[in-house]
Amino acid sequence: MSHRASTWLRFGFIRRYPFDLAAVSVGAVVAYLLVTRFGTESELRLFAMVPLVLFLPGYALVSTLFPTDKRSANRTAATAAEARPRGIDGIERMGLAFVLSLAIVPLIVLVLPVTDWGLSAQSIAAAFAAVTVVLAQLGVVRRVRTPDTERFTVAPIASLRRLRNAGVTASSVVLVIAIGTAVSALFVGVLLPVSAGGYTELALYSETDDGEVVAGELPSDVAPGTSIPITIAIENHEGAQQDYTVVIQQQVLEDDAVVERTELQRLNTTVADGTTARSEQSVTPTVAANETVRISVLLYHDEPPATPTNENAAEETHFWVNVTDR
Repeated sequence: MSHRASTWLRFGFIRRYPFDLAAVSVGAVVAYLLVTRFGTESELRLFAMVPLVLFLPGYALVSTLFPTDKRSANRTAATAAEARPRGIDGIERMGLAFVLSLAIVPLIVLVLPVTDWGLSAQSIAAAFAAVTVVLAQLGVVRRVRTPDTERFTVAPIASLRRLRNAGVTASSVVLVIAIGTAVSALFVGVLLPVSAGGYTELALYSETDDGEVVAGELPSDVAPGTSIPITIAIENHEGAQQDYTVVIQQQVLEDDAVVERTELQRLNTTVADGTTARSEQSVTPTVAANETVRISVLLYHDEPPATPTNENAAEETHFWVNVTDR
C-alpha cells in the first residue's frame, strides 16, 4: 500500500510560499541588523528604520487579514452576497500597509518601556522585526490555505498595467493622503527621537527598614555628622553605550539663590544602552546644626564643567535636609 506524500514535508509548500511575504520577513531581519550595527549618526540606520517601522509590519498584518484577491470573487459570483469582494487588490494593500504600520507604532512604544528591554533604537528595531516576521508567517499560513483561484499573488507587471488603465480614483487619493499622514507622524513621533540620540533618566532612591528600595522617602531631618544612604539610578536610552559623571553637591541657598557649594562626592560610570546602573552611596552634610541645605545629584555626559550647577547638568535631582541637634 502506498501513501501520498504530504506537500508540507516535501518541496510543495516551499514552492507555494508567497514571494512577497518572504521578502517582507527577510527585509525586517536585514533592517534590524543594520539598525543594531550602525550608530545614531549613520544615515543608513535611519534608512533601514523607515521601511521597518513604516511599511513592513503593516503589510504583514494586511496579508494576515486579507489572504484573498479582490478580483477573484467576481468570477463565480452567483448571488449578491457572493458578488461582494472578499479581499483587496495590490494598490489597497500598499495603502493599508502604511496605515496599519502607523497603528502598530504606539502599541510597541507603549509596551517596551515596561519591559526589561526598555525603549531604545535596538529594542524598537527588534520589536518591529519580531512582529513583522510573526505576522508574515501567519499570513503565509492563511494564504496557502486559500484556494488557488481566490488566493492573492504578487504579479508586478500585471499590477502596473491595471494601475495604468484604472487611472486616478477617489480611493487612490484617500490612500495617498493616508500615506502622507503616516509618513509625517512617523518621522515626528518615532524616527526623529531615535535619530536624535535618545535620552537618559536619573533617579534617586532610598532603602526602607524592610530592605525595599523606594523613591521619595529620604529623611528630611538628620543630626550633625549623620550619613544618609541613597541609591542613584542611571537609565541609558541614548542608543549607544555612554560614559557618565555624577557630582553630589551640598548647596546653601538664600532667597532661592545658591550662595555656597560643596562637592561631597564624584562618581564615574559607564552604562550600556538600554540598561540601568545603580550605585549605593552615603551622603553626609557638612553644615552646622540648625541649617537647611539642598543635596543635588548632577549628571553629566563625560566630564562636567569647572563649576557644576543644576542648570548646566544634563539631568539633575535633589532633596532638602535640615541638620538639627534635637
